[in-house]
Amino acid sequence: MPTHSNVLTTIDHSRDSADMIYVYPVVSRRAGGVSVGINLNPNNACNWHCVYCQVPDLKRGSAPVIDLKKLESELRGFLHDLLHGDFMAQRVPPEARRINDIALSGNGEPTSAKEFAEVISLIGKLMEEFDLLGKIKLVLITNGSLVKRGYVQQGLKRMAELNGEVWFKLDSATAEGLRRINGTRMGLKRMRENLRIASSLSPTWLQTCVFSMDQQAPSNEEQHAYLELIRELVKEKVGLKGVLLYGLARPSMQKEASRLSALPEDWLVSYANKIRETGLEVKESL
Repeated sequence: MPTHSNVLTTIDHSRDSADMIYVYPVVSRRAGGVSVGINLNPNNACNWHCVYCQVPDLKRGSAPVIDLKKLESELRGFLHDLLHGDFMAQRVPPEARRINDIALSGNGEPTSAKEFAEVISLIGKLMEEFDLLGKIKLVLITNGSLVKRGYVQQGLKRMAELNGEVWFKLDSATAEGLRRINGTRMGLKRMRENLRIASSLSPTWLQTCVFSMDQQAPSNEEQHAYLELIRELVKEKVGLKGVLLYGLARPSMQKEASRLSALPEDWLVSYANKIRETGLEVKESL
């Protein structure tokens, strides 16, 4: 039997828990099962710097060249172990012993990998090989900053054919909030354009993290700007699936970590209800 430390939990999302470069398993609190993670940023490089990011030694940059043969070998071997081996029995709590999705997330912005479209095609091939098409989701967790690139759009179109969906990061609807929380100077106009592109190519959810910073919950101004943006997107029929609203579950590994703290559950529930009033579905998790 494995020791307790070898059993996956919703708190530990270590990228090296399966001793592979690109593939790692997690028990997802949002997904409610095993999520097969694909890490296209093993160099810990991202074009944003989110204050709550749990990636250690995070640096600015893009994904390195992806070894597609290595990725295919790792993913095929791991899916075989999950479906036909003893990984579930040895490493996964009984209540989570099912594959929920394959998720491109990892240690940086996955769409910065030039091979992104090829990666999506490779995943699709293996989903078919293991008879997973239509049975599990393919998820892209992204800050959405690079969706105007041709290879990203190509990948998103293929994702839609594979029961895929985009989780598009939107933590703030103000320029100041984007700088403070996400470390980006991307303008709101560009963010909205990127969101429209993503939602036109693949089913898209907004992914929003809320927390206290310096003992202060998001200000009334921040909340108003966010809710107003949501209302405008609904009115414009952008086609969003809804909002994934969540709090801090794992400690930040960034220099701002000491300034962050989780919000009370009643605050999160209240905010979720405000978002629902705009007409969008909301799934919240602490």
